[in-house]
Amino acid sequence: MKVDEIVFSQERYQTDGFYICPQPVIPRDVVGRAVAGMDAVRAGDYDTGVPPRPSYWKPGDDPNALCKIEMPQIASRAIMELVSHPALGAKAAEVTGANAVQVWWVQLLYKPPTVAGQQIRANVGWHQDYRYWGIWEEDSELFTAWVALSDVTDVSGPMHFVVGSHRWGLSTEGDFSSQEYEAQRDAIRMAYNQEWREAPAILPPGSASFHQKLTFHGSGPNLSSHPRRSFAIHMRTERSRPKGDARQGLTAFIDDPAYCPVIFGDAGDLG
Repeated sequence: MKVDEIVFSQERYQTDGFYICPQPVIPRDVVGRAVAGMDAVRAGDYDTGVPPRPSYWKPGDDPNALCKIEMPQIASRAIMELVSHPALGAKAAEVTGANAVQVWWVQLLYKPPTVAGQQIRANVGWHQDYRYWGIWEEDSELFTAWVALSDVTDVSGPMHFVVGSHRWGLSTEGDFSSQEYEAQRDAIRMAYNQEWREAPAILPPGSASFHQKLTFHGSGPNLSSHPRRSFAIHMRTERSRPKGDARQGLTAFIDDPAYCPVIFGDAGDLG
């Protein structure tokens, strides 16, 4: 990447609270294997012999609901290949200016098409990630790479970012699980009384967006005829630390590269 392109991506990330990559980051063959790995994990087939971490959605659950599976990379070699891909680490470092980047948690997200006449159960409510990440110190540099495995269009329920909302502070208004997408958005807008400007993450397979821990984001129904496939890959830089150096909950596995690979730089920089 040229120096001016790196500067542009870092400026957008700092100013807007997110950066949307216009071109694929992950090679097509890696994406294809990860799609197969996603389908296997959703079916309960774990080629590593290790199941994902306990998840709200389990094999056999409602196929019309949002499927969110925690730490799928420990259950699938193909998913780990994507999650730990060096090109993703290099892009994350370019966008954030980090010296070291580690994956510390991963979520498989499979949003099925909305079936006419059925209750919508696959929205992602407006939220800030750090509301759920209190195990980390408040000044920790935490962010998410949201990697598309399908063609994410304006009708497939793309993620929407609220421009500049990372500067509003931590809110108690957001809720990932809320299905009241429009009403929830209106409530947050009223609570902050700030300009609300949304940017959809329209992404080809293998591309990614990066957003900061306090950036409001959410996604509505998938109105296409195909599932929307993605991974939310939660990352940290060397400017991060768990509260009290804890190794529990979301930080339980950060010393284990089989769960939480360092994908850029030196692991010794992360502490």
